[in-house]
Amino acid sequence: MIKPWIFEFMQAPNLSDRETPPSTATAVFDEGYALWLEAEKLGFEGIFFSEHHFGLSYSPSPNLLIAAISRHTTRLRLGTMGMVVPFYEPWRIVEELMMLDHLTNGRLEIGFAAGVPQELARIGLGMQESRERFNEALEILDAALVNPVINHSGKYWKLENLTLMPNVFRQPSPPKWTTVVSTASAQKSAQRRSKICTGFESVGRISEIFDVYRKEAAQLGFAAGPDQLAIRRNISISRDAAEAREESQAAKAATLKVVAGDPRVVDRASSLLDAPRAGAGFSLHDDDYIAGTPAQVAEQVIDQCRKCGAGHFLAMLGRSVTGRRRETLALFGEEVLPQLRRAQID
Repeated sequence: MIKPWIFEFMQAPNLSDRETPPSTATAVFDEGYALWLEAEKLGFEGIFFSEHHFGLSYSPSPNLLIAAISRHTTRLRLGTMGMVVPFYEPWRIVEELMMLDHLTNGRLEIGFAAGVPQELARIGLGMQESRERFNEALEILDAALVNPVINHSGKYWKLENLTLMPNVFRQPSPPKWTTVVSTASAQKSAQRRSKICTGFESVGRISEIFDVYRKEAAQLGFAAGPDQLAIRRNISISRDAAEAREESQAAKAATLKVVAGDPRVVDRASSLLDAPRAGAGFSLHDDDYIAGTPAQVAEQVIDQCRKCGAGHFLAMLGRSVTGRRRETLALFGEEVLPQLRRAQID
């Protein structure tokens, strides 16, 4: 079985902050809220909210979105993929996660990420410091998820007998995820017993990343099957295959403009956090963009998951589509989702 999730980007309108009226922002949140309620009816496994800042999306604090929707759903699992650790104090992250675990009645998924380089650069956070903060914070977070009394002495944090509130998670503890785009990060995630999610790259490259994770898990003595692995893909779906392909091309162009077009990122590509390959920065492969009719989309999703062994599929639906998100959600939920649930993944 492939567990189908929504990956919610919360794309901002194509307007500058100065030109965006309050009603536009409100409409984005209202539309998203209605779609998330519909996702529960359609049978999605859950929603992973992304975190982005400075004009990319209306999702600077995904935990607020989780809290808002959690009280009006009963089945959807809810998480962040992922919470950008270098932007926060790790003790505060744990306290918020404890709150959300209770607000969601145990439906929380915990996701951590190193962050998008150009967003880190906007606040003057260098790549070396970001990496250091991320790695040290993960030590604190992993320990605090087991014992909410923190003792830690490192470069950035010195904490002694710090008791966090509400100081208890429901049982069992929420699943832990990390976004990765390199074999080194996959190996480290296996050591931390964290599930992993990746995107951007080809299916072949993702298979290499997953193989490293599986090998490390085997050496550590735990089974790493499809349920520990997820891929995130852009989905363009329509009754008209040509229309879907056109929308997919527009989505890729928009992503390239954001991810690869910032000169500050290009200049520092050799030292990017968790870059797909040394000196290359983030890459975008055609495999990341799935387009077609519902039947064609289902076939491509299942094929990719089978090739790399992923048991979770995160669908970014209709990112470049204006006014068709509800139709896109319905087509995927009603016609693709049942096929994913029936698919066998080894």
